[in-house]
Amino acid sequence: MSRTRTVEAIIHGRVQGVGYRFWTKGEAERLGLSGHVRNRPDGTVAAAFSGEADAIAAMLAACRQGPPGARVTDVVERDGPAPAAGFHILHD
Repeated sequence: MSRTRTVEAIIHGRVQGVGYRFWTKGEAERLGLSGHVRNRPDGTVAAAFSGEADAIAAMLAACRQGPPGARVTDVVERDGPAPAAGFHILHD
């Protein structure tokens, strides 16, 4: 039996301007996760994922690769509060 987990992640590298947010939304929905993703002013992407622990692990592994055109250098993660239902791209 898998447990539910919520994680906040900051993705570093060339992750803006390459479709990273839209790719993240698609991957998260495919894995049945809720949460959100947004660009940050410092050039990183911030995301929150909530769902089954196995799906979270798969999402974090996918984030380390990203979509074609991305070059991920680091993914910093920490446990976080559960986001709202569904998966959303947040706009500043």
